[in-house]
Amino acid sequence: MKLGCVADDLTGATDLALMLAREGLRTIQTIGVPRAGLDLSGADAVVVALKSRMVPAPEAVAQSLTAAEALKKAGAQHLFFKYCSTFDSTDEGNIGPVSEALLAFTGADFTLACSAFPANGRTVYKGHLFVNGVPLHESSMKDHPLTPMRDSNLVRVLQRQTKRSVGLVSYEDVEAGPDAIRSAFEREKAAGHQIVIVDALNDAHLRAIGLAAADFPLMTGGSGVAMGLPAAYRQSERSTAPSPSKGFDAPAGRSIILAGSCSSATREQVKTALEAGVPALRLDAMELASGAMSAKTALEWLKTQPANGPALIYSTATPDEVQAVQSKLGRMNAGEIVESTLAGIAKALPALGFTRLIVAGGETSGAVVNALDVDALAIGPEIDPGVPWTRSLAGIDLALALKSGNFGTPDFFLKAWNLLR
Repeated sequence: MKLGCVADDLTGATDLALMLAREGLRTIQTIGVPRAGLDLSGADAVVVALKSRMVPAPEAVAQSLTAAEALKKAGAQHLFFKYCSTFDSTDEGNIGPVSEALLAFTGADFTLACSAFPANGRTVYKGHLFVNGVPLHESSMKDHPLTPMRDSNLVRVLQRQTKRSVGLVSYEDVEAGPDAIRSAFEREKAAGHQIVIVDALNDAHLRAIGLAAADFPLMTGGSGVAMGLPAAYRQSERSTAPSPSKGFDAPAGRSIILAGSCSSATREQVKTALEAGVPALRLDAMELASGAMSAKTALEWLKTQPANGPALIYSTATPDEVQAVQSKLGRMNAGEIVESTLAGIAKALPALGFTRLIVAGGETSGAVVNALDVDALAIGPEIDPGVPWTRSLAGIDLALALKSGNFGTPDFFLKAWNLLR
């Protein structure tokens, strides 16, 4: 196994697995630490999806180290710590603490941090993160209900989370190519820095960074910076990348969309689906809390819907609506009420004939796959940058598109089904 990856949430893991598979690595994604007996022998890369982004830092560290140990035991030659391309975390962590712990685990004294993903509008320039050309702290991420981002300077953000010295490899070095990037790494190491933020404005930059850092025991970042790794590995083996699949075999059955994210992208996708006439039911957090609405309510509604098209169940709301609910129910409690309801709905779906699922939101996706006992996924074709179709490798046969709340075009919920056979 060339690469063992630890991802701090489910949709981020899927995003990374797609990137590696698209670039030519045989990739398996697991939900949690790989179960005993799961055959990983044919994989070039294994991506372990944790649910560690929002938990206390010591718990995130413990989860990540357990995953890293399992990957090393399975033969991983290098490790990759994957977090969101918007670097969302808190000033206490968890990106810094987990990066520190994995550095110690590998015995390395230097790594990089690059969250750029230009295909989805995330770029880093002079250490500052931009979202679709807007500084992070001015983007919709400033209103994220769980991890609001109020600082665009990633050197500053990461330094608040770690005792390791944080440096910067800026645009000029990256633009000059892999050799210049390697020299910049040596310069930053000589200056006493152990983690460096790396600028990237386009895919060519990401590929150059991957080539320059392919030998690192540990890399950290968004999925974009892994783009150059498969090519670097192929250079050493003189092999070529396979052609990506254009279609995907999926189990026969009904289709459904479960949307728990309140991000601006998901709000737009819900709006587009509603305007297109997709049958939809909105889950109201206050009604769920009072018992006026429940998973049973949603399942009874589903039984009345046509079988020849997707149905949509969503809790998506505006930032003002989310804030109003959180002020009454508490931030974490409000989210848990919605998640547990969506998980309850998901658990009952196979019995109703639903085998093709789109799930929007990292926390929602984690709740859904846990409810369905899905623990490993094969990676299929890309729907939009960072979002593939996947198929469960054991248990109930399901086709799943697990979408980060911030990813996808407005018509995502409508067009994704066209890739299924």
